[in-house]
Amino acid sequence: MTARWLSQTFVHWPYRPEEVQALLPGGLQVDVFRNAAWVGVTPFLMASVKVLGVVPLPVSTFTETNVRTYARLPDGKDGLWFLSIDVSNPVMLAARAIGAPYHLGSLKIRTDGSLIHYTGERRGGGPHYRLTVRPGAPFEVTELDVWLTSRWRSFTRSAGLIWETPVEHEPWPLARGTILDLRENLAASAGLSAPVGEPVVHFSSGVGPVRLGATRPARAARTSVVSEQTLKGR
Repeated sequence: MTARWLSQTFVHWPYRPEEVQALLPGGLQVDVFRNAAWVGVTPFLMASVKVLGVVPLPVSTFTETNVRTYARLPDGKDGLWFLSIDVSNPVMLAARAIGAPYHLGSLKIRTDGSLIHYTGERRGGGPHYRLTVRPGAPFEVTELDVWLTSRWRSFTRSAGLIWETPVEHEPWPLARGTILDLRENLAASAGLSAPVGEPVVHFSSGVGPVRLGATRPARAARTSVVSEQTLKGR
C-alpha cells in the first residue's frame, strides 16, 4: 500500500514502563527513553491511499487517529504497537485480520487560519477526542524528537503470532505545536491511567509517498535475516 500522511499532530506523554508493558502481548517488550515508556495520540489525514501503489481505495482520503506506544522484539528490532486505531473509512477494518485494532468512527480535521482542529468519536459512543493545535516553526530536532516520531515498522498480534509491517518514508518535517484545547479519553479507553503533566507536541505538514510493505510473521522475518547473513558469510 502507498499513501500520504498529512496534517499530523503527535501528542506524547511519559508513562511508567510497567503500566504500558501490561498492555503488550507476550513476545514484545516495552521500549523506553530515559526510563519512561511513551504513549502518543496522533490524528492525521490519510490521502491518496492505493493498494499495490496503483489501485485507489474506494475512499482514498480519510481521517485516522492512533493511540500508540513503542515496543521491541527479543532481538531488539523496534516498532510501533497500536493500542487503538480510529478511522473514518470502513474499508480499513479489513486489517483486523492481522490484529490491527481498527474502530470505525466519525473523525474530522478542520483548518481555521493558523489553527488545526481535530475531532473524533467512535461509533457506538465511548472513546472520543477534541484537539486544537497551533503549529509553530521548524526546529532542530533532539534525540527524543527523533525517537518519538521515527519508527519503520509496526507490530500486531493475530493467530498466536506477532506480525510486523515495514514502513518507508522520508523523515518527518517537524515543527513544535501548541495545544489550545485537548479533551480525550482514548488513553483511558485503551486501559491506561490518565496522562499526567504537559505533553510533548509535534506537528508535521506530512510525508509521502509512504510505502507499507507486506505484513509477515515477525519470527519468520528474523529467520530470513539470519539465513541471509549466513549465506553472505559463506
